[in-house]
Amino acid sequence: MMLTRRALVAGGLAAPAILSLGSRARAATTLKLSHQFPGGTLEEGDFRDRMCRKFAMALAERSKGALEVQVYPGSSLMKTNAQFAAMRKGALDLSLYPSPYAGGEVPELNIGLMPALVSSYEQAIAWKKAPVGRKLTEILESKGIVLVSWVWQAGGVASRERPLYAPADAKGLKVRGGSREMDLMMKQAGAATLSIPSSESYAAMQTGACDAVITSSTSLISFRLEELGKALTSGRERSYWFMLEPIMMSKLAFDRLPKDQQDLIMAIGAELEPFGQAGAKADDTKVEDIFAKAGAKVQNLDEKTLGQWRDIAKDTAWKDFAGKSAGCAELLKLAEQVS
Repeated sequence: MMLTRRALVAGGLAAPAILSLGSRARAATTLKLSHQFPGGTLEEGDFRDRMCRKFAMALAERSKGALEVQVYPGSSLMKTNAQFAAMRKGALDLSLYPSPYAGGEVPELNIGLMPALVSSYEQAIAWKKAPVGRKLTEILESKGIVLVSWVWQAGGVASRERPLYAPADAKGLKVRGGSREMDLMMKQAGAATLSIPSSESYAAMQTGACDAVITSSTSLISFRLEELGKALTSGRERSYWFMLEPIMMSKLAFDRLPKDQQDLIMAIGAELEPFGQAGAKADDTKVEDIFAKAGAKVQNLDEKTLGQWRDIAKDTAWKDFAGKSAGCAELLKLAEQVS
């Protein structure tokens, strides 16, 4: 049967975002990269999806077609929370994955969203080469995960009605915090909490199941929360919410590759980190503009209020995390050394 042009076009639209060089169709190895964020293009859309596409394109070009990456945005390949376990088992090759989502499997990963532990990008970026970064890398490798590209994001709070700014504002609100540790801090401040991926935030706010969502500036934009929120506490100037959202790779998949391809993956991952951090910072400003244009009240945290949140975090989340194991306590101590 001859294929019509219409059938070919339809088939192309149904396929995942396959980023490779057309003349190099016979790639020796195809890797699958899944993430939960909205899909776009190399130039437009959520910077995390764009980062994955840039990673795929660079890998195809510089491996001369020996490596090809298929990017599946919007959890289109598998559900968000299943991706980490799938990487550990070798059922998924790569993901740009919020590290605390895997805290149930690897408790140490909750340090990737420890409230008020990181309060600036400079401090966050310094983790990679500091003892805390080396320790976290070792822990992940022992659990079957390779950290390919470090990305940190500041976060803000979108509220349906009244602002969530200072701890006193939390009382009586239903809040999505993004990690167990964030939830401990919010509960101490008087909030009720719910645990959902940021991709489910819109529906939760729309139905009233959630009064306030704390998530990255990029997710606040990509999931269109300005349509529902009347207030934004921005993370642009300072924040108690900084999340590690790296590109991760299955160690089983990584170890199957020859050394030159492993080195290439790690090199490209490192080269893309400035792009990721620039994208995160740009969205910290962009989200303020978007919410302001939608009529929301926009505020930035001052140092005094950040200190109030930090005091609560130390007595709840930090203490709880350090008490889980000697390894968690050591990791927290190392993190506190990064000023």
